Amino acid sequence: MDPLLLLQQTLNGLQLGVMLFLMAAGLTLIFGIMDFINLAHGAFYMLGAYLAAWLAGLFDAFVPSVAVALLLTAIVGFLVELVVARELYRRDHLYQVLATFGLVLFFDELVKLLFGPQPIFLEPPPWLEGQVELFGAPYPVVRLAIIATGLASAVFLWWLIARTRLGMLIRAGADNREMVQALGVDIATLFALVFALGAAFAALAGAMAGTIVAVRIGMGEEILILTFVVVVVGGIGSIRGAFVGALLVGLVDTWGRALLPGLLGLVFERSVADAAGAALAPMAIYVLMALVLAFRPQGLLPARG
Repeated sequence: MDPLLLLQQTLNGLQLGVMLFLMAAGLTLIFGIMDFINLAHGAFYMLGAYLAAWLAGLFDAFVPSVAVALLLTAIVGFLVELVVARELYRRDHLYQVLATFGLVLFFDELVKLLFGPQPIFLEPPPWLEGQVELFGAPYPVVRLAIIATGLASAVFLWWLIARTRLGMLIRAGADNREMVQALGVDIATLFALVFALGAAFAALAGAMAGTIVAVRIGMGEEILILTFVVVVVGGIGSIRGAFVGALLVGLVDTWGRALLPGLLGLVFERSVADAAGAALAPMAIYVLMALVLAFRPQGLLPARG
């Protein structure tokens, strides 16, 4: 096995992992605190990517465009919580699934109406173009920037949850929302802020993805499936679990797609190995999830309380 290829694919796995963490952090907070299943979380990912690409093309300013896209998506998330989610907290999960699936269709059509059906592209700025040498292996600067941004966001989220008053209220709300409300905390505003925060992190993941893949309608639904796997593997409601689970899922998915055909080629003919590897690689993360559920049904790092 080529060690340079292994290094490159490991970095690709880390890059996918930090993007999945940004998605899973908001999703696991929303489910852990509000007991709300939000299938529309992927729509915030798509919306953030579209807004960032549109604003960057309009103003030719990458970082401000991404920042404004996060703010706008957070506002959309706040409004979705206010208008839709708030009416469904006391309902059965089936109602939540149906309503948020309807939001997925709504946002897909809204994006098609605003930006057109064709994919668009978020061009990274000149300082993110090119490659650098890492132990002799060339690697794109933009992917390294995504890894750094994701890790910095993870540190910020840890600080927010573990070291601030807002984080204390979020953790308390996850453990006992009725007690928090009885102590005079406006739980409705707290829920809306958490929803908006989750939408902003999903938008950041979408904006980062837009620098390496085409921004297109339906892109949120694809990553949402991986995000749910991350939440299950890490533990529902756990930020630590979301981080560890995201890195594991990112690495397993990337290694499986890149290395499995070559490993099978040691045993089978090349054509058979390529076909079998392409078929088996997407299953690797679900095998990982099944193993975690078999030995730790609550996830690797379940939420305390």
